[in-house]
Amino acid sequence: MNLIAYDIGLLIIFVIFVTLFLYKNKKNLKKEGLLYIYRTSWGMKIIDKIGQKYKKTLKFLSYVSITIGYALMAGMIYMVGKIVYVYVAYPAIVQELKVPPIMPLLPYMPQAFQLDFLPPFYFSYFIIILAVIAIPHEFAHGIFMRRYGINIKSTGFGFFPFFLPIFLAAFVEQDEKDMEKKSSFKQMSVLSAGTFANIIITIIGFILMALFFILAFSPAGVEFDSYAYTVTGLSAINMVNNQTFDNHTYESLNNSLEDGLNTVRVNQTEYYLTKDFLDKQRNAQDYVLVYYKAPAIENNISNVITSINGETIKSMDKMNSVLDPYNPGDEINVTLARGENNDRITYKEKLVLGENPINNSEPWLGIAFQKQNQGAMGKLISFFNFKKPYVNYQPNFGAGVFIYQLLWWVVLASFSVALVNMLPVGIFDGGRFFYLTIFSLTKSEKKAANWFKFSTNLILFILVLLMVFWVIGIL
Repeated sequence: MNLIAYDIGLLIIFVIFVTLFLYKNKKNLKKEGLLYIYRTSWGMKIIDKIGQKYKKTLKFLSYVSITIGYALMAGMIYMVGKIVYVYVAYPAIVQELKVPPIMPLLPYMPQAFQLDFLPPFYFSYFIIILAVIAIPHEFAHGIFMRRYGINIKSTGFGFFPFFLPIFLAAFVEQDEKDMEKKSSFKQMSVLSAGTFANIIITIIGFILMALFFILAFSPAGVEFDSYAYTVTGLSAINMVNNQTFDNHTYESLNNSLEDGLNTVRVNQTEYYLTKDFLDKQRNAQDYVLVYYKAPAIENNISNVITSINGETIKSMDKMNSVLDPYNPGDEINVTLARGENNDRITYKEKLVLGENPINNSEPWLGIAFQKQNQGAMGKLISFFNFKKPYVNYQPNFGAGVFIYQLLWWVVLASFSVALVNMLPVGIFDGGRFFYLTIFSLTKSEKKAANWFKFSTNLILFILVLLMVFWVIGIL
């Protein structure tokens, strides 16, 4: 809570500082369309020096940049198609996420939409990431402009006035007529340079994130987020809380449940079910997931297991080896930790080991790992976290989590900007890049313009369609 208070304080200070700066230098501020533009000459000497000094290197990098641009464009088109498929075929995912498909990365966005699979996003992250992404992106444009003799009018930044002066966007303004005189290759080099810079930032950020994680974090227990469960047919449930149940619908089952644990009998076997767990299955028709009657859920143990009978637990293998000598019915002491970092509360719990439903001779706690097995997204998050499955890691110093999450967002945001910027849509660099590609292939400005218009309208139509499916999905 203190961190959020400091972060909001920083936001207020930043808004005041930028407002005063713009007021003092209002002669450089002009309104163009929806944006306010502040023009300067910052960085012009550096851009010109690099662009003129390293011509051979930049010529080689032009080929690399254009190739990456095509790869990103193809990847983004594929992703758009995949997102459309998910929204149409799997409305349950839309209902679960609740976040709109078109959503800029704004401070506190994961917290506001309760996106637990993403780390929190603070205003301080936003400002740092804005600088890390925007400045190299625009400087790369400028460097390649000067490499190919394109005149640069100014540098600067812009913002939407209705969002307050905090959502800044840097720019390098080229002479458009001078740009259009250059060959398609030179123009495409300039256009793809920004995304090329973002890819470099992504790679550097990823390496720094990996090194920081290795140095700043240590395994501290086995992390689980659910209890062991199985699937049963809705029609097989014959009793709920000792009351006969024969109206086999999702709604009637939900109405039969009370707060807390509910006993559900399937034939002669008893299970547990909670309203929250059932609510996550609201699209189920003929089947339902139910919890096994196991020590973990019966004793309400949760979060992180740090030791069993005094032996430190830092991995699933270690936990299994510690439990191996015991039998179902044996009593053990489990040390648990709840909360995050400095707020973690450690306590001990005595419980009696149960029988594994698959092999009755094996001791069993009955814990599960639901969120860590959520398909492609789960694998992506785990990959970025550099963590072994089911292992809880704790920082070796106080600011470890804050810094690591900042690096995580730098990598994600840099790669996302590189992808989105290469969409074949007029407002992005990818739009002009696509136009020049068609022109190079057909040698016809008319065909290039028509294909450019078609791709822009098609992508915009798809985005509107996604918003419609999102609204339908959350209603």
